[in-house]
Amino acid sequence: MTLTDNDRAIAAFTMLSHAIVHWFELAIPIFLVVWLDTFEVSVALLGSIVALGYAPFGLGALPAGLLADRYGPKRLVLVCLAGMSLSFVALAFATSIYALAAGLLCWGVIASIYHPAGLALISTGVEDRGTVFAWHGIAGNLGIALGPFATATLLLVFEWRLVAIALAVPGVLATGYGLTARFDPTAALEEGTISRDDATESGSGSSFVANSRTLFAGSFLLVFAIVTVVGLYYRGVLTYLPELLGGLPAMDGIEPPDGLEEFSLGDYFYVGLLVVGMAGQYTAGKLTSRVPVARGLVVVFLGLALLAVAFVPVSTMGLGVIALYCGCIGFSLFAIEPFYQEAVAVYTPADARGLSYGYTYLGMFGLGAVSISLGGFLLDQATMSVFFVVLSAIALLGAGISVRLLTGSAVPPRVESPQNSAED
Repeated sequence: MTLTDNDRAIAAFTMLSHAIVHWFELAIPIFLVVWLDTFEVSVALLGSIVALGYAPFGLGALPAGLLADRYGPKRLVLVCLAGMSLSFVALAFATSIYALAAGLLCWGVIASIYHPAGLALISTGVEDRGTVFAWHGIAGNLGIALGPFATATLLLVFEWRLVAIALAVPGVLATGYGLTARFDPTAALEEGTISRDDATESGSGSSFVANSRTLFAGSFLLVFAIVTVVGLYYRGVLTYLPELLGGLPAMDGIEPPDGLEEFSLGDYFYVGLLVVGMAGQYTAGKLTSRVPVARGLVVVFLGLALLAVAFVPVSTMGLGVIALYCGCIGFSLFAIEPFYQEAVAVYTPADARGLSYGYTYLGMFGLGAVSISLGGFLLDQATMSVFFVVLSAIALLGAGISVRLLTGSAVPPRVESPQNSAED
């Protein structure tokens, strides 16, 4: 399917916005060393403050989704871009650890808006959703890779406050582009499904409980469980894999290039994993229009289960095999993203799409973060083998839930639209 002009306009806007979100997100850890020196606080305290900034990123997705239904996703994305940029400018002027904490908290609250709003926009405005979901994910990976690289490079030359302001510039430019972008945010909705005038506006505070109950009474309960399982696997792998790779026997004695001594060879493998992940996102995005999304989820989950148990034997082999393994797990880990995003669009009504994606990313970034603590406990108190066996079991659980989704009804429930809503 060829993308229409409206599809391209929404794709450009959401791709740019998605990259900017992760550009900011992954820049924050690079500042930790200079913040420790500037504010003279302990690692534990600064770590808690950074965690305070990241926490709303997942927890705020639910109210953000509700707002996207009520006020329209484009408006919410613009607020997100402008707010994140202003938050980073505020960080540059922080004179105390309290001001820094306030700036990071503001960033986290505002950043939580993007995923439910951006994905709701794609799901209601784009005809070829799978392709745009794929390109959208690729843009996010570019932001993940470029954010820390740009931050680290700029910090070699400039004072950190200037770097924080410089990092805000792309966000400001993206906001300006979004203000001039023109597209129909409801172009993909079928006539009779929901009034086009109301499509991006749903749910007042009083209807939140009723709409949520309706969603979870249908197949969305299974989709939410699937996304939570994805989050558990995703966070577990990406949090600990770089460290585990750096400690493998094959990495011993290999030094990074001059000037990049702070990075281990495992970090380079990790970047390669992200790059290959882009191919996985593109391939899966194309497949979402050719195979049932639940079937695609089953296949990818089974692949992830096999890859988890394969890590321990692979870890004793040479660099070539390890590189191939990282490519396979990167491809599979990011291939699942377009499938679960499409599943939300298939199994939920258009008039509650923002709320649906809000719950989705609450499960992905909020509940999924449990695996960070679980993984740390298993690696500390048990063994690496146990850690990967648990990851494999998590993937098999996801495959089982996906089979249930595949054999169930694909008809989304109807959620009542509000009588009074604001125009986008």
